[in-house]
Amino acid sequence: MLPDWFHAFPATPDKIVLPDLFTCPFCYTPHPLAAAAARQVQDYLSTRPDWAAELAEGKMFGVLVVKTGSGQLGFVAAFSGNIGGKGQHNYFVPPIFDITAPNGYFRTEERSISELNRQIAALESSTALRQTEERLLLMRRQAEEELGRFATLAKQHKAERDALRQQNLTAEKESELIRQSQFEKAERKRIERRWAAQMAEVEAEAAGIRSEIERLKKLRQQQSEELQTWLFNQYVVLNARGERKTVARIFADERGTEPPAATGECAAPKLLQAAFANGFKPVAMAEFWWGKSPEGEVRHHGAFYPACHSKCEPLLNFMLQGLGVEPNPLRKQAATELRIIYNDQWIAAIDKPAGLPSVPGKEHKVSAYSIAREMFPDASGPLMVHRLDMDTSGILLIAKTEAVFKTLQRQFATRAVKKRYVAVLDGLLKDESGTIDLPLRPDINDRPRQMVDYEHGKKAVTRFSVIARTGCRTFVNFYPETGRTHQLRVHAAHQLGLGCPIIGDNLYGSSAERLMLHAAGISFTHPVTGVETVIEAEVPFEIG
Repeated sequence: MLPDWFHAFPATPDKIVLPDLFTCPFCYTPHPLAAAAARQVQDYLSTRPDWAAELAEGKMFGVLVVKTGSGQLGFVAAFSGNIGGKGQHNYFVPPIFDITAPNGYFRTEERSISELNRQIAALESSTALRQTEERLLLMRRQAEEELGRFATLAKQHKAERDALRQQNLTAEKESELIRQSQFEKAERKRIERRWAAQMAEVEAEAAGIRSEIERLKKLRQQQSEELQTWLFNQYVVLNARGERKTVARIFADERGTEPPAATGECAAPKLLQAAFANGFKPVAMAEFWWGKSPEGEVRHHGAFYPACHSKCEPLLNFMLQGLGVEPNPLRKQAATELRIIYNDQWIAAIDKPAGLPSVPGKEHKVSAYSIAREMFPDASGPLMVHRLDMDTSGILLIAKTEAVFKTLQRQFATRAVKKRYVAVLDGLLKDESGTIDLPLRPDINDRPRQMVDYEHGKKAVTRFSVIARTGCRTFVNFYPETGRTHQLRVHAAHQLGLGCPIIGDNLYGSSAERLMLHAAGISFTHPVTGVETVIEAEVPFEIG
């Protein structure tokens, strides 16, 4: 008997061809059946007004097209995290491990930690601590005032003694002045000791409360770490070969680290776990966002997104073993021929193709740098003056000497270098031009994604102007005034920016044949000749 969270398709058109390989979860275009399944889930969500407020805040959902053991085609669905405080709802697959069971170990320990939080908060806001701290503050102020008055008087007495010493004093009078000076020094120390003793008594009262707060915080940290370790050993996931592994072991083996919080609660691993546990064959998968975008992140209502790297990548790498999976196009080797578009004795400029990293990485040994090193064997400089995202094509400057490299680096640092990018946006902009000012920082829970953060982000400014509009696309020039990672991509896609992701942006928009972003122009002062130098690179995709 099939579980009630298995959903058969009403009818599967004959013209839909099932994929030969399973979806690459990190870069994909949804298969038509996965898109159809997503629409059915979205229709179901509209029938749950009790969830409306929560879903309006935003949540990731996933669908997995499967074949049952008898060959029936259908799909299963999942959500990330919980809905309504629960991890289990009839329409969706069960969680890998249900932490929401009210009387389970996790909830019991969680309540214990919550009680510690309550005790810490009560002590930190207690009247006793507040009063002792206020008394200490008052005593310090009174001590400073008394010592200040004493210092003023002592200074006056010293001036009087200095004036008397200008006269012919007897030895007895000189001794009297010395005794007066010594007395005042000793009196100052007595005042300081008196206040120190009084404050030490009050400080001891406050220290006792603070010590209890610190003890409770250490206990809370210990219990939290033990609970997290226990939890990740309860998440046991399956792969296509029928093998089992805990989430803790998977991260230890692949990354040598502990899993991030909430690992195993995302939609993708829930879907695969349910399929493998019930003997279903995974056919295709897709994840979509429902609701408003989280503050700082780029998420569009109803849009499809790849699985996250921080929590899901190690799990999915294990779970998909034994299943034929589409190759990740992000790891596809790009063209390795670099066209030289400018070259002199000191500087060169190359036209980097999309898909080629600027410098070598863990997964990419061949890069623009390694190729340029072969193209310019006599160059003594570090070569790469700046970088482009792997998926961005266009102009890269090459410095052939150390001195030229440093000069160009200074020009970049002082924003003397002017750059122009051409992009194709998914959507129609109303404004003809403008400026985007959104500070950026890395999303530590999903690298390499970036997010907007007004408190901790670095300033990022981009000017833009529209070139043309066609259908539902806008062609723009971007003029970045800063050079943050993924700056143009986030500024284009974010709701506080243009709200129109760049075509082919698999991180902040949707996948396509390539990222439609090209570094088309750059201008700078030549480090040797002093001539204003302008370099242009032909745009490799159609404009307008």
